[in-house]
Amino acid sequence: MSKVIVSTLYDSDVFKMACRQFDKAADAISLPEAIRDRTKYPRRCLAVALPVKRDDGSVTVFEGYRVQHNLSTGPAKGGIRFHQSVTIGEVAALAMWMSWKCSLAGLPYGGAKGGVVVDPNQLSPTELEHLSRRYMQEMVNFLGPQVDVPAPDVGTNEKIMGWMMDTYSNHVGHISPAIVTGKPISLGGSQGRREATGAGIAYFVKKYLEDLKIPVGKATVAVQGFGNVGSETALALQNYGAKIIAISDYTGGIYNPKGIDIKKALAYVQYARVLKDFSGGEPITNEQLLELKCTVLAPCALERVITEKNAGKLKCRILAEGANGPTTNGADKILDQREEIELIPDIMCNSGGVVVSYFEWLQNLQNYYWSRDEVMEKLYVILDRTKDAVEYQKRKFKFNRRLAALTLGIGRVAEAKAARGLFP
Repeated sequence: MSKVIVSTLYDSDVFKMACRQFDKAADAISLPEAIRDRTKYPRRCLAVALPVKRDDGSVTVFEGYRVQHNLSTGPAKGGIRFHQSVTIGEVAALAMWMSWKCSLAGLPYGGAKGGVVVDPNQLSPTELEHLSRRYMQEMVNFLGPQVDVPAPDVGTNEKIMGWMMDTYSNHVGHISPAIVTGKPISLGGSQGRREATGAGIAYFVKKYLEDLKIPVGKATVAVQGFGNVGSETALALQNYGAKIIAISDYTGGIYNPKGIDIKKALAYVQYARVLKDFSGGEPITNEQLLELKCTVLAPCALERVITEKNAGKLKCRILAEGANGPTTNGADKILDQREEIELIPDIMCNSGGVVVSYFEWLQNLQNYYWSRDEVMEKLYVILDRTKDAVEYQKRKFKFNRRLAALTLGIGRVAEAKAARGLFP
């Protein structure tokens, strides 16, 4: 008889949300009790203190985490988040979703995630470098090209990945580009990696618009979040011909029913660092953006923004989850009753980033590099395969699309764990 674990280490709303998703999927495919807890709970976690010398000579100690959820299907894979609201529970939930995402896409990876409790905007470039290198130094014995391969996430970027690769390489005594993905091209990064997540979201949106027989040129799009994922999603959809009517970041949003010039918005943000006071439309709040009438709503910021309070007020035809976990369990129940909204769930919708991270890792290991066209062509093949598998699962078992995606991802991880057995 399997003993059920009740974990208190990761206690948080977002971890409980991920666990409820798992439980629903496990019940749907009658996952045996003997394998459930092994598949559900993280394999291991690490919490570290990160002392950093500030520019004024003082020392601040930051807290950092790394959660490795699954190591049964390959080295763990997942981003590192620098954000002031990071908790170990949030990191654990994100690591769980990475496990299902990698498995769903057919990648030979487990899931992991990292985080540091810090507002990176409050650090100077030198302090940010010191923090990034210190994080890698503290984690160095738990990471490796065949153990755990980090990538950028909220608050981190390719420059930070470059610092972390250099730190690890100095530790092992030789250059090791495969230790992280999302690096600068000059350090072994992949063509197409920076825009991969947004390009993948836009590709899925285009495919589902085609299924609904809605011309992409007549589609209106609202994107919450204008970091790497949101901005690249907006840019790719605009290049497909869609009209972007609203964008936002943490300072607020911009609405223009005639369409926003995304290239101008990107140029403004590069200069001002935030969207606030951008003149491309009228100001709106993030909450108002979610309730705009549009063809496509793409939440591409943080988790749990679509809740029981606003799920009934959405006026979109397609909900494309660019962020991880943007929809709460309660909101899911409401959306499940709204047949007019087509959901593209997060572990499917935003998987383009980890797919091209996989390509980057492969290129690093073999020291042979592909062109951008080759990368994007290979990406779209995997995204098409993922969409076909999810749609088949959805039809076969009469699941909604989130449950179809989760049962596929979770089922494959559970199958691998069962096949490997338990080490005595």
